[in-house]
Amino acid sequence: MSIVAAVPNPVSNLVPNTVSGHVVAGDGTRIAYRFDGDPERPVLVLSNSIATDLHMWDAQIPALSARFRVLRYDARGHGGSDAPASAYSLDRLGRDVLELLDALGLERVHFLGLSLGGFVGQWLAIHAPQRIDRLVLSNTSAHLGPAAAFDERIREALAAPDMSAIAARFLRDWFPPAMLDAADPRIEPFRDALLAMRATGLAGSFAAVRDADLRRTAASIAAPTLVIAGRSDPVTLAEHGRVLAETVPGARFLLLPAVHMANIECADAFERAVIEFLTA
Repeated sequence: MSIVAAVPNPVSNLVPNTVSGHVVAGDGTRIAYRFDGDPERPVLVLSNSIATDLHMWDAQIPALSARFRVLRYDARGHGGSDAPASAYSLDRLGRDVLELLDALGLERVHFLGLSLGGFVGQWLAIHAPQRIDRLVLSNTSAHLGPAAAFDERIREALAAPDMSAIAARFLRDWFPPAMLDAADPRIEPFRDALLAMRATGLAGSFAAVRDADLRRTAASIAAPTLVIAGRSDPVTLAEHGRVLAETVPGARFLLLPAVHMANIECADAFERAVIEFLTA
């Protein structure tokens, strides 16, 4: 792997020391990343949900970068990263993160992943435990099914003339009706990311989730772990989070009054819980 570019990015006066760039994974795929915050602080990696990009965490950056050097990246198929036309695997998504850490010279980090990012966090804690200090798994699961449902979503993504209908369905699954009906401005960046999503990236990511099953191996996670779930989440049910917390030895469980994007709907409580857990 190699670093393609790493340049200062003066996007915000509120968060100094912002640097962005790309690394090239072992299979030649470019992975986009961005640092925010003091380089002397502990590193916290944020991993995005399917069909979003690293900007899904924008609202959290002021609070988190006050305590950590925050490293965000676009999972392959998303945002500024390449979108190979193939079925992705959780193993490949996890190795993308390890190769990113290696290229940036980071030996051990905290990790926070939501939804697809939570699957990646579990994989890392299972297969590369020496790289993960503390782990936060939000609105995720150790397994989702049935496989046929994901096969259908893959066919729809590859056949769709554009992302309009797919975007509308994702937003209904991610946010409560009141936010959608009120045209809450917090939703617009997610809509924009969905409409810009490449079909190959979405299909490849659906395949990774379809084939992932960590129900047994999650019991080997040794990192201190916080599991966050949304009470009204139709994607990764609250029960999925509860079972995951019961499977990971010593894990804490937090249920928030949210749908899928708990970091947006319950931002203050989400940030407070994450910071308290990571700095305990």
